[in-house]
Amino acid sequence: MERVIYDHMAQLDQRHWWYRGRRQVLAALIRRTVALPKRAKVLEIGCGTGHNLAMLAQFGAVDALELDEEARNIAEKRLGRRVMSSPLPEIREVADAAYDLIVAFDVIEHIEDDRAALASIASKLKPGGTLVLTVPAHAWLWSKHDTANHHKRRYSKRALKQLIERSPLKLGKIGYFNSLLFPLAVAERAASKLSGKDDASMGLPSPPEATTCCSRSTTCITSGPRR
Repeated sequence: MERVIYDHMAQLDQRHWWYRGRRQVLAALIRRTVALPKRAKVLEIGCGTGHNLAMLAQFGAVDALELDEEARNIAEKRLGRRVMSSPLPEIREVADAAYDLIVAFDVIEHIEDDRAALASIASKLKPGGTLVLTVPAHAWLWSKHDTANHHKRRYSKRALKQLIERSPLKLGKIGYFNSLLFPLAVAERAASKLSGKDDASMGLPSPPEATTCCSRSTTCITSGPRR
């Protein structure tokens, strides 16, 4: 991602409704769909500035990985210990078969070989472990925002399902979340393209009434390793 995106994240990730609401949605998803043992080991891949780490700590002992040095420094202060920095797909610093839960929130769309990335992540899960990942949905929503975030692709539900089925993982659940504002996202993208103002603005949307959902529809899947 561009440097400005990490800077923007660090300024707003604890207080803006977009980040706070998204953490609530993800925590509820994990509680609802993942059966974790006591003293579970949790890894976040691509933790950014570490704004999800406190939320993930309610599920177990958390480790983290982040490539960007400045974002990693912030995450280490929040976590209270070192954050790993190995890139996907190899993630060599991460021990094999070590984690009950791995999360990768908006990560694999940045990786050229997403299939190899999933295979590597699968090898880091304990038997019976679970991967929860999110990716941006719908290729037709592509904008300069995706370019600024160094996205390689957006995913359809079908494409993501096929990716999982061709990996060492087994598919547990797949669907869309953060959908309440999806019509607004479509309208915003259409208006931007028609006006010629499709830019890479880092601004977050103003808080709508009574919602904790973000403005860009995202695909979410939950999967565990094949037996």
